[in-house]
Amino acid sequence: MAADRLTSLDASFLDVETTSAHMHVGWTARFAPPRDGAAPSFERLRDHIACRLRRAPRYRQRLAEVPLGLNRPVWVDDEEFDVDRHVRRAPSDDLAELADTVMSTPLARNRPLWELWIADRLEDGGLGVVGKAHHCMVDGIAAVELAALLLDPEPDSPPDEPEEWRPASGPGAGERLFAGLADRVAQQFDLVALPAKLAGSPRRAGGLLRRAGQAFVSSFAPTTPARVLNEPLSPYRRLATAVRPLEELKQVKRRFGTTLNDVVLTVSTGALAGYLDGRGQEPRRLKTMVPVNIRADDGAGELGNRISFLFLDLPCDERDPVRRLRELHAATKERKERGDPEGSEAVLELIAHAPSSLQRVVSRLVASPHTFNLVVSNIPGPPEPLYMLGCELMEAYPVVPLADRHTLSIGFTSVCDRACFGLYADRDALPDADDLAAHLEVAIEELLDRSREPDLATV
Repeated sequence: MAADRLTSLDASFLDVETTSAHMHVGWTARFAPPRDGAAPSFERLRDHIACRLRRAPRYRQRLAEVPLGLNRPVWVDDEEFDVDRHVRRAPSDDLAELADTVMSTPLARNRPLWELWIADRLEDGGLGVVGKAHHCMVDGIAAVELAALLLDPEPDSPPDEPEEWRPASGPGAGERLFAGLADRVAQQFDLVALPAKLAGSPRRAGGLLRRAGQAFVSSFAPTTPARVLNEPLSPYRRLATAVRPLEELKQVKRRFGTTLNDVVLTVSTGALAGYLDGRGQEPRRLKTMVPVNIRADDGAGELGNRISFLFLDLPCDERDPVRRLRELHAATKERKERGDPEGSEAVLELIAHAPSSLQRVVSRLVASPHTFNLVVSNIPGPPEPLYMLGCELMEAYPVVPLADRHTLSIGFTSVCDRACFGLYADRDALPDADDLAAHLEVAIEELLDRSREPDLATV
């Protein structure tokens, strides 16, 4: 069987990684203690996770390079796989400190690209889990789905039986070289048929490529790096968090006729405006990259990156929260109707057929602070209760990686009736990231107050 090769988008997250810009996605989760007893031991949790890996074979695979760098790496079974290298017991039960430490360390590329750290004795008797996986392996959606493989819809689900796993033999260096060259030749033939493939029919190809050109011009137009947000990175990270009732955000969405994502973008804008103002900076418009899931409806559990992007200006210079919401709602709607996500996908697909050296240049260009100032990502979470060995998942805070010279990302997900924000920052550039989380809560309160006013017109 042919080895599974990284896509160009997957490989781009390897290309832009540096010693200070770590390209792992992640999460910090908190679990309540079981209702009928003590929390499970670390050893029982580790064995539970090991049994579940049969559902996610990628987590027992590592990258194998193609000789001479003639094509992208492939995934092969790790013959030395040991779950103890990946599921680790936390040295302390300070979950915030654990998250900062784990996220400040890059993943070793000579083994499967993931880790889980378990704090098994929190003060309330519950559990804390900090996980990370390289962005070349999963995007935010896939990370949530794979994390959910460890969880069950019932607190007393039967345990999995242990599995006797044996790694399959991977291709040797010569095989990887030959297959890499063959794939390169095939890609050039695919390029000829690419417009029809992207459009679904030759008739639509011209229109889609025009949208690709429009998306490239509008999305990748240069922006001005921002003070504080686009400084050189240190290796050190800080994950600040905020949690609110999800119903608060839904109330705003219903009142003004927008989407939940519009509300997330608006409160993120308010948080940035308040934070920059508190630092004595005049709030200015900031360009954000917004990942868009492009999986098909039947693509659940699909690994790798199946995302495109929207680029939007966050109106931090607008003082009125409702006007911010209206502007972002209109801008997002316009770009989606114009086909920017599909156009950006077409741009990425075209770049995939370019020489590797050019792909690396484009990857660094797209990740530049001259292209966007920060990422704001809305990652759908589980709508129903989930449990790990009887412990209910209560909160989960996403980690969206920081490209070089990007000191802040904002991730949002929901866990049942809770809205969880993860504000992931460079610890040296933004040592007061917790203040940003406080400003985010103020921004939510402002919108809530306005949503209760009786005579406002809807968006």
